[in-house]
Amino acid sequence: MENTILSNSHAVSADPAPPYFSIQDVHAYYGESYIVQGVSLDIRQGEILALLGRNGAGKSSTLRTIARLDKPQMREGEIWLDGQPIHRMRSFEAARAGIQLVPEDRRIIAGLTVEENLTLAKVAPGDGWSLERIYESFPRLAERRRQEGVTLSGGEQQMLAIARALARDLKLLLLDEPYEGLAPVIVQEIERILHSIKSLGITTIIVEQNAVAALKLADRAVILDTGEVAFTGTAKEVLDNAELRHEYLAI
Repeated sequence: MENTILSNSHAVSADPAPPYFSIQDVHAYYGESYIVQGVSLDIRQGEILALLGRNGAGKSSTLRTIARLDKPQMREGEIWLDGQPIHRMRSFEAARAGIQLVPEDRRIIAGLTVEENLTLAKVAPGDGWSLERIYESFPRLAERRRQEGVTLSGGEQQMLAIARALARDLKLLLLDEPYEGLAPVIVQEIERILHSIKSLGITTIIVEQNAVAALKLADRAVILDTGEVAFTGTAKEVLDNAELRHEYLAI
């Protein structure tokens, strides 16, 4: 696998301009458990990056670190988005800077309708999608706008969580296991939505156990192995390399 397995040192971009999003030698911990071990990656504006690896590789922890959540705790490294030093921010500041995380558990607010969940997201400063645009792209949510969000099906809750991110000022979309626990027909609907988002040039990182589905959506891929970068390259390189997929993704 010549030129495919890389160390976790930061790769210098061939482009003269700095990348739109970059994390540089990031280390993060849960207590004293060393989870994210010197991860570095770059993303150009409008790219979709698949962040892959086996269970426990540090994928979700990397997303949470990017979003500046309290856990895991970032102790070293830098995170930059469109020239902004995200590593110096708290989670609400990172969100205002345009980083929107759609977590695996979706975190729909109980007691609020679909429309109220979306309206609350729009209270934050910045320009996000209007309700009209959201309902045009998510017709199921339009049909259920008066329904309490937590009573939606799993797939509909995932749509609501993605739509809520789009309702805010969005520069980088972080998707953590968007297909988790969904029936195949609903996965196809979520895939349609994500392809639509891709066509709009929204910069995205997707973590997904269904690696093949994520790779078909993504432009590039980074594979983590026990908290370190084991591979970085194009999505096609991973799809075409059976040895790589077997070693790091068990597929």
